[in-house]
Amino acid sequence: MTTPKDPAHPDASKEVLAAKLASTASLIERMTALAVFVALLLGVFLVVKPFITGILFGGILAIATWPLRDFLVRHGLSTVLAASLLLLAAIATIGLPAVFLAPGLAERLVKGLQQAQTYFAGMPELPGWLANIPFIDEPIRRVWTDLADPSSIVQEVFKSYSAELQRALVEIAKAFADGIFQVLVSLAVATLLWLQGETIGHAIRDVTVRLGGDTAGAALDTAADSVRGVAYGIVGTAAIQAGLMTFGLLLAGVPGAAVLGFVSMLIALSQFGILLSIIWGGAGWWLFTLGQTGWAIFIVAWGIMVSTVDNVIRPWLVSFGAPLPLTLIIFGVLGGFLAFGFLGLFIGPTLLGVFVNLLDAWRRAAAPSASPEAVPPSGPSALAQGIAPAVQKDALAPGE
Repeated sequence: MTTPKDPAHPDASKEVLAAKLASTASLIERMTALAVFVALLLGVFLVVKPFITGILFGGILAIATWPLRDFLVRHGLSTVLAASLLLLAAIATIGLPAVFLAPGLAERLVKGLQQAQTYFAGMPELPGWLANIPFIDEPIRRVWTDLADPSSIVQEVFKSYSAELQRALVEIAKAFADGIFQVLVSLAVATLLWLQGETIGHAIRDVTVRLGGDTAGAALDTAADSVRGVAYGIVGTAAIQAGLMTFGLLLAGVPGAAVLGFVSMLIALSQFGILLSIIWGGAGWWLFTLGQTGWAIFIVAWGIMVSTVDNVIRPWLVSFGAPLPLTLIIFGVLGGFLAFGFLGLFIGPTLLGVFVNLLDAWRRAAAPSASPEAVPPSGPSALAQGIAPAVQKDALAPGE
């Protein structure tokens, strides 16, 4: 018969000390492994930090165009051929315009601003064709009077902040030029995803499910819906408006149509569509001063159409993804530009869209028993409606 060892016995003390040492050693090993892992993550972050903007935009581009890529593959095109066609389209619509517009963009923007200042400093009369536009002739007349009157508050404010405005235009152009490298990175990332998207997608989903379960894996679809909603509804609408504006300017023979089209896209992205009137109004005035009254009337009518077409296009395009409130779009565009430069105009609202819709999906999943009236939808993301039933099923499983 054995008796328990006395804790005060030397052998028992040695065993306790050995256990404490082993526990301490194990803790040190785990902390060391964690520190090495954190250091590894930090190293990876420092390596990819210069390319973060390009990686984000490339991922957004690939996700937004994935339905088209999938359509091409399903209809007989090889993965390589589909990726090549999408790359050529991206180069034509994004790469080449960025490369050609970047040089001298700041000078052109500042020169245009100075020319406008010089013109209105001469107190010009309102052109007759502009004064006779139905329904908006009186507002146009008031704005024109304020612009042409040197003593008006508009002119005073404009003179006071003229230097700041010029510097802002230069900074915008500089950010656009700096974004050329990131555009090239984004095209490389998007091409990689177009080629190996299924493999990369499965790996990301597997890691996400391991970390957060099925609900976290399903949230990836919500994120994809959000990316497409912003890409189609916001960026797509702005691109269509810019394309239409550029086409009209080219048709009317207005010089610098490509630059003005780029500025139109920036204005459309910012959601201050009323500012597009500066583009088509200025072009109409220039044509009128040359005696081309017919083309002047055409570009004004065309500009009004372009300025209002987003009310028709955006709801249709947003229906293909998850929507985003207008206020967050504005914050996303401005904040994205400040954080990521030119490409941030697209990345900012996309990140906010993903965050808002993931938050909405989590809110719905966290209250599976709430009635539709108790939890009003704040954003109809397609996946958010599918997460709650899955959570309900998991919650009921132990009692079944």
